[in-house]
Amino acid sequence: MKKRPKTVINNYNRFAGHSVERIAALSDGIFAVAMTLLVLELRVPTLGVIHSEQELWSALITLSPSMVTYLMSFLTLGIFWVGQQTQLNYFTASNRTLTWIQLGFLLAMGVMPFSTALLGGFITYRLALVVYWLNILLGGLFLLISWQYAVRAKLLKEAATEAVQAAIRRRIVIAQLLYAFGALLCVFNTYVSIAVIVLVQLNYVFAPRIRWLYQH
Repeated sequence: MKKRPKTVINNYNRFAGHSVERIAALSDGIFAVAMTLLVLELRVPTLGVIHSEQELWSALITLSPSMVTYLMSFLTLGIFWVGQQTQLNYFTASNRTLTWIQLGFLLAMGVMPFSTALLGGFITYRLALVVYWLNILLGGLFLLISWQYAVRAKLLKEAATEAVQAAIRRRIVIAQLLYAFGALLCVFNTYVSIAVIVLVQLNYVFAPRIRWLYQH
């Protein structure tokens, strides 16, 4: 059997995966599904088992770990979605390599419902917290790799000045350092880790107020 000419393969690699719009559309769908799956861990107490308001309160308290992890993961996905959309808005186009990097990022986001359910079910276990943190770390690494590659491949709009490039890179790195610090606190207590991670997320949701973190 004759081998295909190398030029054909090279030509395919040059025109494959160039649509930023298709990446954005796929991303929106995966984020929507992942955010929806999170709520499935919040199961309404069984009606036949509950016979009083006291028992209902007890049942809701039992659900509190799942409620906390649901809130935390919804914020996580929201922050990552905003981060990815920010990058996509600065891309002039994509290419085959950048598209696969973005798919790797979406892989990390798709796993979030699993790591959330694991943490919600074993909220006092350090291993469950570490798995959750690794999920966040993987998403952050793919975002950073995506941005660095786009810069080197000259796939950015003119509006992506050096200051913009540095700001986006710095935001990813600082966020991951803060998440790592929060995860490290599980050595003492997983609840402390979760509290710190949620505080980090709230800082990013409600417009960063710790200005020194964003200075050069």
